Parts: sequence; C-alpha cells; structure tokens
Amino acid sequence: MDGTLAVLFLLTGLIDMWVNHCASGCVKPVAAISRHVLSAGDLIFEADSIGAEVYYRHDLPLRFGPFQPTIGASIDSLGDAWVGLGAVNAFHLWDGKAFTQLSFMPGIWLRGKGPIMGHPVEFRSGIDAGYERPDGMRYSISLDHRSNGDIVPVNPGLESLQLRVSIPNP
Repeated sequence: MDGTLAVLFLLTGLIDMWVNHCASGCVKPVAAISRHVLSAGDLIFEADSIGAEVYYRHDLPLRFGPFQPTIGASIDSLGDAWVGLGAVNAFHLWDGKAFTQLSFMPGIWLRGKGPIMGHPVEFRSGIDAGYERPDGMRYSISLDHRSNGDIVPVNPGLESLQLRVSIPNP
C-alpha cells in the first residue's frame, strides 16, 4: 500500500467540505462528539504478519468543517511505538447505522526491534468501516498504513489490520 489512503482522505474530505459545510463556513469550528478509540490486530510488513499492535486514538470534541482533530499512539509486540496527531472524517450510511471513516496523522516512529522504516517521521493514514449503535458506540474493522511519504529513499511502509471499538465521550 502507498499513499492512496492519504489521498482518499484529502479528496473525500474536500468534497464533503464543499458539499456539506461551505454554506455555513467551510472550516467553521463546531462541536463534535469526542471519542476514545481502541483497536488491536495484526501488524504487517511487506505482506508478512510480523506481530501485533495495540492502538489508542482520541477524537477531540471539535470539527473544522468535516475534519475532526485527533491524537493517537500505538505500540506493537516488537517494542516499536508511534505517536501522532491529525484528523478524521466520518461518513454515515444507511440511516446512520453504518459508517466509514478516513484518517491522516503525521507522527513519530520509535523503533524497538521492528523493521527499519527509513525515518522517524511516519504518516499514518487509515480507513475503517463498521456499525454504529444508536448510543454512538462503534464497532469496525480498520486498515492503517504508515510510511514516511518518500521524504527519504528508504520507505518500506507498514500496515495494521485491526478490530476497533469507538466509545463516545459525552
């Protein structure tokens, strides 16, 4: 996987902003549902499973148009860690019962015994899709990709395939 998820995040976010938010201010700040997002699953490097990863993300209680700021951190079974901040953008389908969400988060990669990623700056982009209960609790499957965006010649990329739970924070 390459930067496809990051480009998809940007394009869908800009379209969503133009269609749904520009009438009241394209990036006007508005209140949003804050969420604690927990996920765990498989860590994949060059198409091989190399371990497991646990990931936490906190979606902040504010949106700028369709973009909701978020912070996140992960640690894997190889002792590698990643921490970053960025934004998420969710789309609801079928009367709000189903959703898909895209994210983009620049961050810092701290290598333990895992693969050499080429640079400490690693961009995490992702997509998840799932079910949202009427109380706002979400269950989904997610795919995240991390890479340094070719800021240096060594840029192998790393993926995570995870099950995710998102808990609204009233």
